[in-house]
Amino acid sequence: MKNRITELFKIKYPIIQGGMIWQSGWRLASAVSNQGGLGLLGAGSMYPDILRENIQKCKAATEKPFGVNIPLLYPDLDQLIEIILSEKVEIVFTSAGNPKTYTQLLQKEGIKVAHVVSSVKFAKKCEEIGVDAIVAEGFEAGGHNGREETTTLSLIPNVRRNTHLPLVAAGGIAVGSQMKAAMVLGADGVQLGSRFAATQESSSHLNYKQKIVEIGEGDTFLTLKELAPVRMIKNKFYEDLEKLYEQGKDVDALKKALGRARPKLGMFEGDMEEGEMQAGQSSALIDEILSVEEVFKNLIKEFNEAPCPGNL
Repeated sequence: MKNRITELFKIKYPIIQGGMIWQSGWRLASAVSNQGGLGLLGAGSMYPDILRENIQKCKAATEKPFGVNIPLLYPDLDQLIEIILSEKVEIVFTSAGNPKTYTQLLQKEGIKVAHVVSSVKFAKKCEEIGVDAIVAEGFEAGGHNGREETTTLSLIPNVRRNTHLPLVAAGGIAVGSQMKAAMVLGADGVQLGSRFAATQESSSHLNYKQKIVEIGEGDTFLTLKELAPVRMIKNKFYEDLEKLYEQGKDVDALKKALGRARPKLGMFEGDMEEGEMQAGQSSALIDEILSVEEVFKNLIKEFNEAPCPGNL
């Protein structure tokens, strides 16, 4: 398949692996790239020296294009950008912040820049700033999310009719039929998070991967809007947050409950009770932990077999 996304990133398939914290290390990113998609390193959970190590190992594991995802709300941004420039990374996805901060700096070095948005308003700002591609993410997505709670089904066609840049659909996508549907809505490609989180190559803990496989509809919830909205799997930590909400949504109490390194505790260390486990609604469609190769085979098969309704 050739379209604006495959040509922009020089990849075979318009399939992008989300740069998820504590999950998207060099093994996952290189495996996705080797299958013809675009693998992303999740810099949000990496100290600068760890990011450099992952970039170098990814280069050694694949000759195909890969990129780095940088959440702009995290510390050490200048150091991360310096490493990306010195290691000559060719693709950067930014999220959770103002893309204007680094887009021109990166593009001057020949780097392709995509930015993740949750609304038409911010998609239009991305186009004004001059990013190379837009990732429009519906609120079904796991992890940090938009406050608007706009679904992917509504977001993609609205962004498409208001912008002209290459467009990637994200949020709630795990199977090939959804990929085809996203393209019918106007997307040029898709970004998958939870489906790649539950792969053998993901750097997350086995307990967390297995939890993604086990959960069904209604087992994830968007919460912590007073701090930064995040969709997570319901567990003891989530229930503790709900009790705080019942007492009046005290922001200081929520910050105290969240503490530090809560996502690491859940997704990387495997604490299923006290950890924060970010996952999307598409988890209900994920039935087993697979290799990245198997995920690609399934996506392509499902995409090709998805029916195309005729004219009314």
